[in-house]
Amino acid sequence: MPEPLPEPTDTRSALTPEDEGARAASAQRFVAVDLEARAERAGGAAQEVLEAQAMMAEDPTLVDDLTERLATGKTAERAVFEAFSTFRDQLTELGGYLAERAADLDDVSQRVIAQLGGRAAPGVPEQEEPFILIAHDLAPADTALLDLTRVLGLVTSDGGPTSHTAILARDKAIVAIVGATGATDLADGTLVIVDAASGTVTVSPTEAEVETAEARIRARALRAQAPTGPGRLRDGTPIPLLANLGSADGAAQAVALGAEGVGLFRTEFLFLHSHNAPTILEQAEQYARLLHAFPGKKVVVRALDAGSDKPLAFLNDAEEENPALGLRGLRALRASEDILREQLTALAEADAATDADVWVMAPMVATVEETAYFVELAHKLGLKTAGVMVEIPSAALLADRILQHADFASIGTNDLTQYTLAADRLLGSVAGYQNPWHPAVLRLIAEVGAAGRDLGKPVGVCGEAAADPLLAVVLVGLGATSLSMSSAALSDVRAELARFSAEEARQLAAVALAADGAASARAAATHLAATFSPTD
Repeated sequence: MPEPLPEPTDTRSALTPEDEGARAASAQRFVAVDLEARAERAGGAAQEVLEAQAMMAEDPTLVDDLTERLATGKTAERAVFEAFSTFRDQLTELGGYLAERAADLDDVSQRVIAQLGGRAAPGVPEQEEPFILIAHDLAPADTALLDLTRVLGLVTSDGGPTSHTAILARDKAIVAIVGATGATDLADGTLVIVDAASGTVTVSPTEAEVETAEARIRARALRAQAPTGPGRLRDGTPIPLLANLGSADGAAQAVALGAEGVGLFRTEFLFLHSHNAPTILEQAEQYARLLHAFPGKKVVVRALDAGSDKPLAFLNDAEEENPALGLRGLRALRASEDILREQLTALAEADAATDADVWVMAPMVATVEETAYFVELAHKLGLKTAGVMVEIPSAALLADRILQHADFASIGTNDLTQYTLAADRLLGSVAGYQNPWHPAVLRLIAEVGAAGRDLGKPVGVCGEAAADPLLAVVLVGLGATSLSMSSAALSDVRAELARFSAEEARQLAAVALAADGAASARAAATHLAATFSPTD
């Protein structure tokens, strides 16, 4: 992967500030239009990411900073570099979601500077032979439009499991490993095997390792071509497989890939780029778009999950020292209850106008009292099925009491892992801790599963853990009654579930729980799984 463009020199411009400003504005407009065009071609989750980047290119705050720097005699290239760098540092300091977006800002800066210099922006190299792409990180604009006939896989040294690179790779079903230490030390032409399921890169593999990998690739291709159907274990135990969606745009693909409904519909797309909260009518129209795609099927909608790590001027834009532990999720919604009431009202109206089975859940629930508050309000506003997300250890430990109030629970393994292991899920330096195979995380999931079983309440998993085929079986063994994931993962998980009985799933869960760490838990489950009889 080509190296980034060098930092522009800080020499005085021979042009007037007005002329340099015109150059900068033209380059920014070009990049914004190019990103919008890429967004239109990419569609799905990628479209949202690239449209946000296009807005970054001409952000008014950046333009003001840029104008001030040009007034001091700087070139457009240098002023763009400095203005974007300053904005990037501000996002990094805010942490959380915004810190992760700093990498996207770097890409926009590089594209503007390249346009100013009449050069092509750094991107994926052109190569006729199929290859595995190794890079520090990959810009969303490049990830979204990768030629999958040539790029067989992606390995980056930077980024975490929730970076835009990782999100878009999952959305496009690209074999990808992010945050791999030492990845960029690999020389061009080196033969490697990338196993995203285990998170490993095998360098200079033996012939036997290559043959094994090729056999697994062929088997996966056959699974992807197999007819879709409901998720179930080998003994017939139903395990509904649902899709995680960020907007209605991905609904058709989810249905085509066999999604039995939606296990997580993120509603943030309606709010994040608005200066004011959308109206009840505007929300209801968007919710109805999604619901119409799933007649008679379950659609689980998450109430707005925003706060100081995803600041909204009309919700909570106060700066906090540690936003991941601050006023976010349901806490922020309670502080601005009118926004919560309007969202629930809009969802109830969309529910009444469609045939889908609508469930709603609250994000970032920590206490029994919060659960009772949300469920009572949702029922009062016309929604018949209301539950909570289990993302905080306290909610998992009190699941037996929380589920006395909630109609269901949905486990968000990304945040649950983050809070259990005290490792920011967006911070590359501690990405190694962000592993849902850790027995501490599995034990908390088991608490929720047991509570659901005892009280007869559904327990779903909607975090990325559900997309790991073997871990999906373990989650079922821990008590999960449904699994939700990116649409691209459905076929692999469906095939893996069909290999095991309910009793075998419980045995796999037991050996994983008995391990001391994430790696040993996966290894123990993998070893035991190999001893079970294959599917007839």
